[in-house]
Amino acid sequence: MGAGLLGVAALVFAGLGTAAQADAAASLTPHVTWKRACSQPAKAGEMACGAKRVTSGTTAYAVQRAKAGHAAPDAADAATPSGYGPTDLQAAYGLTSAAASKGAGETIAIVDAYDDPNAEADLAKYRSYYGLPACTTAGGCFKKVSQTGSTTSLPTADSGWAEEISLDLDMASAVCPKCNILLVEAKSATMANLGAAVNRAVTLGAKYVSNSYGGSESSSDSSYDSSYFNHPGVAITVSSGDEGYGAEYPAASRYVTAVGGTALTKAASTTRGWTESVWKTSSTEGTGSGCSAYDTKPTWQTDTGCTKRTISDVAAVADPATGVSVYDSYGITAGWYTFGGTSASSPIIAAVYALGGVPSSGSYPAKFPYAVAGTSALNDVTTGNNGSCSSSYLCTAKTGYDGPTGWGTPQGVSGFTG
Repeated sequence: MGAGLLGVAALVFAGLGTAAQADAAASLTPHVTWKRACSQPAKAGEMACGAKRVTSGTTAYAVQRAKAGHAAPDAADAATPSGYGPTDLQAAYGLTSAAASKGAGETIAIVDAYDDPNAEADLAKYRSYYGLPACTTAGGCFKKVSQTGSTTSLPTADSGWAEEISLDLDMASAVCPKCNILLVEAKSATMANLGAAVNRAVTLGAKYVSNSYGGSESSSDSSYDSSYFNHPGVAITVSSGDEGYGAEYPAASRYVTAVGGTALTKAASTTRGWTESVWKTSSTEGTGSGCSAYDTKPTWQTDTGCTKRTISDVAAVADPATGVSVYDSYGITAGWYTFGGTSASSPIIAAVYALGGVPSSGSYPAKFPYAVAGTSALNDVTTGNNGSCSSSYLCTAKTGYDGPTGWGTPQGVSGFTG
Protein backbone atom coordinates (compact mmCIF):
# COMPACT_ATOMS: atom_id res chain seq x y z
CA MET A 1 0.00 0.00 0.00
CA GLY A 2 1.11 3.53 -0.65
CA ALA A 3 1.76 6.03 2.11
CA GLY A 4 -1.63 7.66 1.62
CA LEU A 5 -3.49 4.40 1.95
CA LEU A 6 -1.43 3.48 4.98
CA GLY A 7 -2.44 6.73 6.59
CA VAL A 8 -6.11 6.19 5.86
CA ALA A 9 -5.88 2.63 7.11
CA ALA A 10 -4.33 3.89 10.33
CA LEU A 11 -7.27 6.23 10.86
CA VAL A 12 -9.74 3.43 10.26
CA PHE A 13 -7.79 1.18 12.63
CA ALA A 14 -7.99 3.94 15.21
CA GLY A 15 -11.77 3.97 14.91
CA LEU A 16 -11.93 7.34 13.08
CA GLY A 17 -13.59 5.98 9.93
CA THR A 18 -15.24 8.24 7.34
CA ALA A 19 -16.79 7.12 4.06
CA ALA A 20 -13.45 7.64 2.31
CA GLN A 21 -11.63 5.76 5.03
CA ALA A 22 -14.12 2.89 4.81
CA ASP A 23 -13.43 2.71 1.07
CA ALA A 24 -9.74 2.44 1.85
CA ALA A 25 -10.43 -0.27 4.41
CA ALA A 26 -12.29 -2.23 1.76
CA SER A 27 -9.03 -2.57 -0.20
CA LEU A 28 -7.13 -4.12 2.73
CA THR A 29 -6.17 -7.79 2.49
CA PRO A 30 -4.80 -10.09 5.18
CA HIS A 31 -1.01 -10.38 5.13
CA VAL A 32 1.15 -11.46 8.05
CA THR A 33 4.52 -12.78 9.11
CA TRP A 34 4.76 -15.68 11.53
CA LYS A 35 7.17 -18.06 13.23
CA ARG A 36 7.04 -21.75 14.06
CA ALA A 37 6.42 -22.59 17.68
CA CYS A 38 8.45 -25.82 17.51
CA SER A 39 11.72 -26.73 15.86
CA GLN A 40 11.83 -29.28 13.06
CA PRO A 41 12.45 -32.93 13.98
CA ALA A 42 16.12 -33.72 14.50
CA LYS A 43 15.90 -37.42 13.61
CA ALA A 44 13.61 -40.14 12.33
CA GLY A 45 10.76 -40.98 14.63
CA GLU A 46 10.48 -37.46 16.02
CA MET A 47 7.49 -35.24 15.44
CA ALA A 48 7.14 -31.46 15.28
CA CYS A 49 4.16 -29.43 16.43
CA GLY A 50 2.63 -27.32 13.69
CA ALA A 51 1.58 -24.15 15.53
CA LYS A 52 2.40 -20.92 13.65
CA ARG A 53 2.37 -17.73 15.73
CA VAL A 54 1.73 -14.47 13.89
CA THR A 55 4.37 -11.85 14.71
CA SER A 56 3.23 -8.87 12.60
CA GLY A 57 0.88 -7.75 9.87
CA THR A 58 -2.83 -7.44 9.23
CA THR A 59 -5.02 -10.46 9.96
CA ALA A 60 -8.37 -11.28 8.37
CA TYR A 61 -10.02 -10.47 11.68
CA ALA A 62 -8.39 -7.01 11.66
CA VAL A 63 -9.58 -6.43 8.10
CA GLN A 64 -13.06 -7.52 9.13
CA ARG A 65 -13.01 -4.99 11.97
CA ALA A 66 -11.72 -2.20 9.74
CA LYS A 67 -14.36 -2.79 7.06
CA ALA A 68 -17.02 -2.56 9.76
CA GLY A 69 -15.65 0.83 10.81
CA HIS A 70 -14.21 -0.34 14.12
CA ALA A 71 -10.77 -0.07 15.62
CA ALA A 72 -8.74 -3.00 14.32
CA PRO A 73 -6.14 -4.76 16.45
CA ASP A 74 -2.45 -4.84 15.61
CA ALA A 75 -1.29 -8.44 15.22
CA ALA A 76 1.90 -7.61 17.12
CA ASP A 77 -0.02 -6.25 20.13
CA ALA A 78 -0.54 -8.97 22.75
CA ALA A 79 -2.97 -6.77 24.67
CA THR A 80 -5.98 -7.59 22.51
CA PRO A 81 -7.09 -10.48 20.27
CA SER A 82 -6.30 -10.12 16.56
CA GLY A 83 -7.66 -13.46 15.32
CA TYR A 84 -11.00 -15.17 14.96
CA GLY A 85 -12.82 -16.07 18.16
CA PRO A 86 -15.47 -18.67 19.03
CA THR A 87 -18.38 -16.72 17.54
CA ASP A 88 -16.56 -16.45 14.21
CA LEU A 89 -15.64 -20.13 14.03
CA GLN A 90 -19.08 -21.33 15.05
CA ALA A 91 -20.73 -19.07 12.48
CA ALA A 92 -18.32 -20.02 9.70
CA TYR A 93 -18.97 -23.74 10.15
CA GLY A 94 -22.68 -23.70 10.93
CA LEU A 95 -22.12 -24.71 14.54
CA THR A 96 -23.71 -21.89 16.54
CA SER A 97 -26.77 -23.88 17.58
CA ALA A 98 -24.86 -27.11 18.22
CA ALA A 99 -22.20 -25.34 20.29
CA ALA A 100 -24.90 -23.85 22.51
CA SER A 101 -26.78 -27.10 23.10
CA LYS A 102 -24.46 -30.09 22.59
CA GLY A 103 -21.22 -31.50 23.99
CA ALA A 104 -22.03 -31.75 27.69
CA GLY A 105 -20.39 -34.84 29.15
CA GLU A 106 -18.16 -35.42 26.10
CA THR A 107 -14.37 -35.37 26.53
CA ILE A 108 -11.99 -34.08 23.90
CA ALA A 109 -8.40 -35.22 24.42
CA ILE A 110 -5.52 -33.03 23.30
CA VAL A 111 -2.27 -34.94 22.78
CA ASP A 112 0.97 -32.96 22.74
CA ALA A 113 4.57 -33.33 23.88
CA TYR A 114 6.15 -31.82 27.00
CA ASP A 115 4.44 -29.79 29.68
CA ASP A 116 2.70 -26.44 29.62
CA PRO A 117 2.75 -25.32 33.28
CA ASN A 118 0.27 -22.52 32.53
CA ALA A 119 -2.20 -24.56 30.49
CA GLU A 120 -5.15 -24.35 32.85
CA ALA A 121 -4.60 -20.70 33.76
CA ASP A 122 -4.25 -19.65 30.12
CA LEU A 123 -7.34 -21.63 29.15
CA ALA A 124 -9.26 -19.80 31.88
CA LYS A 125 -8.23 -16.44 30.39
CA TYR A 126 -9.45 -17.47 26.93
CA ARG A 127 -12.76 -18.84 28.11
CA SER A 128 -13.49 -15.92 30.42
CA TYR A 129 -12.73 -13.32 27.74
CA TYR A 130 -15.09 -14.94 25.24
CA GLY A 131 -17.84 -15.67 27.75
CA LEU A 132 -17.45 -19.45 27.66
CA PRO A 133 -18.25 -21.52 30.76
CA ALA A 134 -15.34 -22.14 33.12
CA CYS A 135 -13.39 -25.37 32.53
CA THR A 136 -11.26 -26.18 35.55
CA THR A 137 -9.70 -29.14 37.29
CA ALA A 138 -11.67 -28.35 40.42
CA GLY A 139 -14.91 -28.34 38.47
CA GLY A 140 -14.16 -31.64 36.75
CA CYS A 141 -14.05 -30.15 33.25
CA PHE A 142 -10.28 -29.99 32.74
CA LYS A 143 -7.65 -32.61 33.45
CA LYS A 144 -3.93 -32.69 32.66
CA VAL A 145 -1.95 -35.93 32.78
CA SER A 146 1.29 -37.41 31.53
CA GLN A 147 1.39 -40.30 29.08
CA THR A 148 1.40 -42.63 32.08
CA GLY A 149 -1.77 -41.03 33.44
CA SER A 150 -0.05 -39.24 36.32
CA THR A 151 -1.37 -35.83 37.34
CA THR A 152 1.75 -34.99 39.34
CA SER A 153 4.73 -36.52 37.53
CA LEU A 154 4.61 -34.44 34.35
CA PRO A 155 7.11 -34.01 31.50
CA THR A 156 9.70 -31.26 31.26
CA ALA A 157 8.19 -27.92 30.30
CA ASP A 158 8.76 -26.59 26.76
CA SER A 159 7.72 -23.11 25.62
CA GLY A 160 7.25 -24.06 21.97
CA TRP A 161 4.97 -26.98 22.67
CA ALA A 162 3.21 -24.81 25.27
CA GLU A 163 2.13 -22.54 22.42
CA GLU A 164 0.76 -25.58 20.62
CA ILE A 165 -1.06 -26.69 23.75
CA SER A 166 -2.68 -23.26 24.20
CA LEU A 167 -3.80 -23.28 20.57
CA ASP A 168 -5.30 -26.76 20.86
CA LEU A 169 -7.09 -26.13 24.14
CA ASP A 170 -8.55 -22.86 22.92
CA MET A 171 -9.82 -24.32 19.63
CA ALA A 172 -11.51 -27.23 21.39
CA SER A 173 -13.13 -24.68 23.69
CA ALA A 174 -14.19 -22.39 20.87
CA VAL A 175 -16.09 -25.06 18.98
CA CYS A 176 -17.40 -27.19 21.85
CA PRO A 177 -17.70 -24.93 24.93
CA LYS A 178 -19.63 -27.54 26.91
CA CYS A 179 -17.10 -30.33 26.36
CA ASN A 180 -14.64 -31.53 28.97
CA ILE A 181 -10.98 -31.35 28.00
CA LEU A 182 -8.26 -33.90 28.74
CA LEU A 183 -4.69 -32.77 28.06
CA VAL A 184 -2.26 -35.70 27.72
CA GLU A 185 1.40 -34.67 27.67
CA ALA A 186 3.97 -37.05 26.19
CA LYS A 187 7.42 -37.00 27.78
CA SER A 188 9.05 -36.21 24.44
CA ALA A 189 8.11 -35.63 20.80
CA THR A 190 8.87 -39.15 19.55
CA MET A 191 6.09 -41.05 17.83
CA ALA A 192 6.44 -43.77 20.46
CA ASN A 193 5.75 -41.37 23.32
CA LEU A 194 3.06 -39.40 21.53
CA GLY A 195 1.46 -42.69 20.53
CA ALA A 196 1.50 -43.83 24.15
CA ALA A 197 -0.25 -40.56 25.01
CA VAL A 198 -2.95 -41.31 22.41
CA ASN A 199 -3.50 -44.71 24.00
CA ARG A 200 -3.66 -43.09 27.42
CA ALA A 201 -6.32 -40.63 26.21
CA VAL A 202 -8.47 -43.51 24.97
CA THR A 203 -7.91 -45.52 28.16
CA LEU A 204 -9.14 -42.51 30.14
CA GLY A 205 -12.36 -42.43 28.15
CA ALA A 206 -11.88 -39.79 25.48
CA LYS A 207 -13.91 -40.46 22.33
CA TYR A 208 -12.31 -37.56 20.43
CA VAL A 209 -8.52 -37.22 20.27
CA SER A 210 -6.71 -34.36 18.50
CA ASN A 211 -3.08 -34.58 17.35
CA SER A 212 -1.49 -31.39 16.01
CA TYR A 213 1.91 -32.72 15.03
CA GLY A 214 3.62 -34.69 12.28
CA GLY A 215 6.82 -35.92 10.76
CA SER A 216 8.23 -37.88 7.87
CA GLU A 217 6.69 -41.17 6.86
CA SER A 218 8.66 -44.34 7.55
CA SER A 219 8.46 -48.10 7.17
CA SER A 220 7.46 -48.20 10.86
CA ASP A 221 4.14 -46.51 10.17
CA SER A 222 2.11 -49.70 9.79
CA SER A 223 3.39 -50.76 13.20
CA TYR A 224 2.51 -47.35 14.66
CA ASP A 225 -0.97 -47.71 13.14
CA SER A 226 -1.75 -50.91 14.97
CA SER A 227 -0.03 -49.85 18.19
CA TYR A 228 -1.43 -46.34 18.61
CA PHE A 229 -4.21 -45.35 16.21
CA ASN A 230 -6.45 -48.37 15.69
CA HIS A 231 -9.20 -47.38 18.13
CA PRO A 232 -12.66 -48.20 16.73
CA GLY A 233 -15.37 -45.95 18.09
CA VAL A 234 -12.94 -43.07 18.70
CA ALA A 235 -12.60 -40.03 16.44
CA ILE A 236 -8.86 -39.36 16.08
CA THR A 237 -7.95 -36.23 14.15
CA VAL A 238 -4.47 -35.35 12.86
CA SER A 239 -3.04 -32.23 11.21
CA SER A 240 -2.11 -32.85 7.57
CA GLY A 241 1.07 -30.74 7.80
CA ASP A 242 2.14 -27.22 6.91
CA GLU A 243 4.82 -27.57 4.23
CA GLY A 244 2.63 -27.82 1.15
CA TYR A 245 2.18 -30.87 -1.02
CA GLY A 246 3.63 -34.02 0.51
CA ALA A 247 2.50 -36.75 2.91
CA GLU A 248 3.20 -36.75 6.65
CA TYR A 249 2.60 -39.24 9.42
CA PRO A 250 0.39 -39.74 11.44
CA ALA A 251 -1.98 -37.92 9.06
CA ALA A 252 -1.27 -40.81 6.68
CA SER A 253 -2.66 -43.37 9.12
CA ARG A 254 -5.71 -45.09 7.67
CA TYR A 255 -7.35 -44.99 11.10
CA VAL A 256 -7.41 -41.22 11.56
CA THR A 257 -9.20 -38.22 10.09
CA ALA A 258 -6.51 -36.26 8.24
CA VAL A 259 -7.36 -32.56 8.48
CA GLY A 260 -6.21 -30.11 5.82
CA GLY A 261 -6.14 -26.33 6.06
CA THR A 262 -7.93 -23.39 4.46
CA ALA A 263 -7.84 -19.62 4.29
CA LEU A 264 -11.14 -18.46 5.80
CA THR A 265 -12.55 -14.99 5.13
CA LYS A 266 -15.85 -13.30 5.76
CA ALA A 267 -17.87 -12.74 2.57
CA ALA A 268 -21.14 -10.85 2.85
CA SER A 269 -21.84 -11.63 -0.81
CA THR A 270 -22.30 -15.35 -0.14
CA THR A 271 -25.27 -17.10 1.45
CA ARG A 272 -22.96 -18.75 3.94
CA GLY A 273 -21.35 -15.42 4.82
CA TRP A 274 -17.84 -16.88 4.56
CA THR A 275 -15.58 -18.21 1.85
CA GLU A 276 -12.61 -20.58 1.88
CA SER A 277 -9.72 -21.57 -0.35
CA VAL A 278 -6.73 -23.86 0.04
CA TRP A 279 -4.15 -22.45 2.44
CA LYS A 280 -0.91 -21.68 0.62
CA THR A 281 1.49 -18.98 1.76
CA SER A 282 4.38 -20.04 -0.51
CA SER A 283 5.66 -23.07 -2.37
CA THR A 284 6.87 -24.56 0.91
CA GLU A 285 4.27 -23.18 3.30
CA GLY A 286 0.70 -24.38 3.14
CA THR A 287 -1.58 -27.25 3.99
CA GLY A 288 -0.24 -30.74 3.48
CA SER A 289 -1.73 -33.37 1.18
CA GLY A 290 -0.56 -36.29 -0.89
CA CYS A 291 -0.19 -40.05 -1.20
CA SER A 292 1.16 -42.21 1.57
CA ALA A 293 4.12 -44.37 0.64
CA TYR A 294 3.29 -46.99 3.28
CA ASP A 295 -0.25 -46.84 4.63
CA THR A 296 -2.97 -48.99 3.13
CA LYS A 297 -5.88 -47.14 1.57
CA PRO A 298 -8.99 -47.30 3.76
CA THR A 299 -11.99 -48.95 2.13
CA TRP A 300 -14.03 -45.73 2.13
CA GLN A 301 -11.51 -43.86 -0.02
CA THR A 302 -12.23 -44.38 -3.72
CA ASP A 303 -10.04 -41.80 -5.44
CA THR A 304 -7.80 -43.33 -8.09
CA GLY A 305 -4.70 -41.14 -8.00
CA CYS A 306 -3.23 -42.90 -4.95
CA THR A 307 -2.97 -46.64 -4.57
CA LYS A 308 -2.41 -46.14 -0.84
CA ARG A 309 -3.84 -43.69 1.71
CA THR A 310 -4.71 -40.23 0.40
CA ILE A 311 -4.40 -37.09 2.55
CA SER A 312 -6.69 -35.24 3.48
CA ASP A 313 -10.27 -36.18 4.49
CA VAL A 314 -11.70 -32.80 5.54
CA ALA A 315 -10.34 -29.35 6.40
CA ALA A 316 -10.77 -26.23 8.53
CA VAL A 317 -9.10 -22.83 8.88
CA ALA A 318 -5.29 -22.93 9.07
CA ASP A 319 -3.85 -19.94 7.20
CA PRO A 320 -2.01 -17.72 9.74
CA ALA A 321 -3.26 -14.67 7.82
CA THR A 322 -6.83 -15.77 8.58
CA GLY A 323 -5.80 -17.19 11.93
CA VAL A 324 -7.43 -17.76 15.28
CA SER A 325 -7.11 -15.96 18.59
CA VAL A 326 -5.21 -17.72 21.39
CA TYR A 327 -4.15 -16.75 24.91
CA ASP A 328 -0.68 -17.90 25.98
CA SER A 329 1.77 -16.93 28.69
CA TYR A 330 4.51 -19.57 29.03
CA GLY A 331 7.83 -18.45 27.62
CA ILE A 332 6.44 -15.41 25.84
CA THR A 333 4.79 -12.15 26.87
CA ALA A 334 1.48 -13.09 28.43
CA GLY A 335 -1.36 -12.11 26.17
CA TRP A 336 -3.26 -12.62 22.94
CA TYR A 337 -1.75 -14.05 19.81
CA THR A 338 -3.02 -15.12 16.43
CA PHE A 339 -2.10 -18.64 15.37
CA GLY A 340 -2.41 -20.68 12.22
CA GLY A 341 -1.27 -23.98 10.77
CA THR A 342 -3.19 -27.23 10.49
CA SER A 343 -2.51 -27.38 14.22
CA ALA A 344 -5.60 -25.17 14.45
CA SER A 345 -7.74 -27.27 12.13
CA SER A 346 -7.21 -30.62 13.91
CA PRO A 347 -8.72 -29.62 17.30
CA ILE A 348 -11.51 -27.75 15.51
CA ILE A 349 -12.54 -30.93 13.71
CA ALA A 350 -12.15 -33.03 16.86
CA ALA A 351 -14.56 -30.66 18.56
CA VAL A 352 -17.03 -30.94 15.66
CA TYR A 353 -17.00 -34.71 16.13
CA ALA A 354 -17.71 -34.13 19.82
CA LEU A 355 -20.71 -31.98 18.96
CA GLY A 356 -21.89 -34.80 16.71
CA GLY A 357 -22.01 -37.28 19.59
CA VAL A 358 -20.34 -40.56 20.55
CA PRO A 359 -19.27 -42.57 17.47
CA SER A 360 -20.96 -45.93 17.10
CA SER A 361 -19.19 -48.95 18.55
CA GLY A 362 -16.67 -50.45 16.14
CA SER A 363 -16.83 -47.51 13.72
CA TYR A 364 -13.97 -45.58 12.18
CA PRO A 365 -15.14 -41.95 12.32
CA ALA A 366 -12.76 -40.96 9.50
CA LYS A 367 -15.40 -42.59 7.29
CA PHE A 368 -18.28 -40.37 8.44
CA PRO A 369 -17.65 -37.39 6.10
CA TYR A 370 -17.47 -39.78 3.14
CA ALA A 371 -21.05 -40.89 3.81
CA VAL A 372 -22.33 -37.35 3.13
CA ALA A 373 -19.77 -36.39 0.47
CA GLY A 374 -21.09 -33.86 -2.01
CA THR A 375 -24.01 -32.75 0.19
CA SER A 376 -24.72 -29.56 2.12
CA ALA A 377 -23.22 -31.19 5.22
CA LEU A 378 -19.80 -30.04 3.98
CA ASN A 379 -18.58 -26.80 2.41
CA ASP A 380 -16.84 -27.84 -0.79
CA VAL A 381 -13.58 -25.88 -1.20
CA THR A 382 -12.95 -25.43 -4.93
CA THR A 383 -10.18 -22.84 -5.25
CA GLY A 384 -6.45 -22.77 -4.53
CA ASN A 385 -3.58 -25.24 -4.46
CA ASN A 386 -0.68 -26.25 -2.21
CA GLY A 387 1.92 -27.06 -4.85
CA SER A 388 2.47 -29.13 -7.98
CA CYS A 389 1.71 -32.81 -8.46
CA SER A 390 1.16 -35.34 -11.23
CA SER A 391 -2.51 -35.97 -10.38
CA SER A 392 -3.82 -32.44 -10.08
CA TYR A 393 -6.59 -33.13 -7.57
CA LEU A 394 -3.97 -34.22 -5.03
CA CYS A 395 -2.66 -30.65 -4.73
CA THR A 396 -5.36 -28.47 -6.34
CA ALA A 397 -8.88 -27.82 -5.08
CA LYS A 398 -11.75 -28.91 -7.29
CA THR A 399 -15.44 -29.66 -7.06
CA GLY A 400 -15.77 -32.78 -4.93
CA TYR A 401 -12.83 -34.56 -3.35
CA ASP A 402 -9.31 -33.13 -3.44
CA GLY A 403 -6.13 -33.67 -1.47
CA PRO A 404 -5.67 -30.30 0.25
CA THR A 405 -9.20 -30.07 1.70
CA GLY A 406 -10.68 -33.56 1.32
CA TRP A 407 -14.44 -33.35 0.99
CA GLY A 408 -14.49 -29.85 2.47
CA THR A 409 -15.14 -28.09 5.78
CA PRO A 410 -17.99 -28.61 8.28
CA GLN A 411 -21.41 -27.12 7.75
CA GLY A 412 -23.00 -28.29 10.95
CA VAL A 413 -22.35 -31.70 12.52
CA SER A 414 -24.15 -34.15 10.24
CA GLY A 415 -20.93 -34.99 8.38
CA PHE A 416 -19.28 -36.03 11.64
CA THR A 417 -21.80 -38.44 13.13
CA GLY A 418 -22.22 -42.16 12.66
